[in-house]
Amino acid sequence: MINHDDTICAIATALSPAGIGIIRVSGDKAIDIVSSIFVNKDRHKVDIKETHKIYYGYIFDRANDNFIDEVLILTMLKPKSYTAEDVVEIQCHGGLLVLKNILNLLVENGARIAEPGEFTKRAFLNGRIDLSKAESVSDIIMSKNDYALKASFNQLKGNLSEKLNSFRKELLESTAFIEACLDDPEHMSVEGFKPKLKTQCENIINELTTIIKNYDNGRLIKEGVNTVILGKPNVGKSSLLNTLLNEDRAIVTDIAGTTRDTIKESINLNGITLNIIDTAGIRNENNIDTVEKIGIDRAKNEAGKADLIILVLDSSKPLDKDDEELISLCKTLNKRTITLLNKADITGKDNINKTVGADIIRPSELCDPLISFSTKTKEGLSELTTTIEKLFINKELDFNNEIFISNERQLQSIKNAKTSLQNVLSSIENNMPEDLLTIDLTDSYTHLSQVLGIEVTDDLVNEIFSKFCMGK
Repeated sequence: MINHDDTICAIATALSPAGIGIIRVSGDKAIDIVSSIFVNKDRHKVDIKETHKIYYGYIFDRANDNFIDEVLILTMLKPKSYTAEDVVEIQCHGGLLVLKNILNLLVENGARIAEPGEFTKRAFLNGRIDLSKAESVSDIIMSKNDYALKASFNQLKGNLSEKLNSFRKELLESTAFIEACLDDPEHMSVEGFKPKLKTQCENIINELTTIIKNYDNGRLIKEGVNTVILGKPNVGKSSLLNTLLNEDRAIVTDIAGTTRDTIKESINLNGITLNIIDTAGIRNENNIDTVEKIGIDRAKNEAGKADLIILVLDSSKPLDKDDEELISLCKTLNKRTITLLNKADITGKDNINKTVGADIIRPSELCDPLISFSTKTKEGLSELTTTIEKLFINKELDFNNEIFISNERQLQSIKNAKTSLQNVLSSIENNMPEDLLTIDLTDSYTHLSQVLGIEVTDDLVNEIFSKFCMGK
């Protein structure tokens, strides 16, 4: 069992050689433990009890009569610290051996190594932050792009907490009013309250609906857009991947079927993370071997899970039955699709529509948007970037006010809260007694509380913080 009364310590910076390393210590004995190994140049102890002050000196190993490093000490006394406990941070040189030796000294003098996420967990358990803010700390650390960072930071600022606490207050007041009226009918009456409650529930439901709708945006912002490149063999799929990565990641030859398996890479494109999957060329020839067939099946499977499909067509040749089936596949999957008319350097931009319409498919039947493209000259790359941005990021989104949840736990609790309020509306519509309304009002209140971590199990809390990095 983890004892949260212990004083804990951990390296808070990256475990790689650097100019500066930071070790964080938190708990009732943080001051005493650090004081026992912190001295001035004359080996005398330095008083570090004044809060929010930086002290200069040395870490000293008394057992071996040895100076470890020249350091700065930052003291933050409770409750004005990250964990709301006494916290001491040791800023030393960033060598791994130095950090390890100082950490060992702290343990020898009474601290223990922190569990992953235990500093943030203590901030939550001590009431400094709620659970939604704690989860945003992890999201900030793991942010892959600017949009994800903004969304996570706004949740840390309390955008979600403030909104849900406002709803909780309204629901609590309505529940208390009904119960007070039922307990003291001689002095209080619920007459005429149902229309007011109906309006209140409808307003909260509308706002919860907006938050739920924003979940997909939040997920894509946080995790990235799963992007699958589809096309026949030799249309330029692997060349497109190399162009987007700006490196020769995939093998490119004139031999059809070079790519047999999926190739996965991530890039940051104008602030959007694309998780790109290059796939085997899809064709229906009878002479394809077993390996290529497996690659084609995997390509179709990945397309079914994608957030975005980039369909690559060879604009230098008339489209054929294989192209037709790919276009049909994209339309059947009903995914956001961008059609790249590749090899514009051969065809010429003005002649592309004539070429693609020369056989069985007219340009109007292709998946919009259409982009004239060349992996050789990079013509169309800027347009592709802009198009992806428009498809997934609405420039009118206000990151200062919009709420983006990117967490399945939060989403499910908010959905449950909405369902409970919809039950209240149904009960009002069916003229049910007021005491039955309080059951669903209380359920909705409870579900919103779960988002903030007010009513959650210890097991869930442990599971959430176990995914944090060490030292946070």
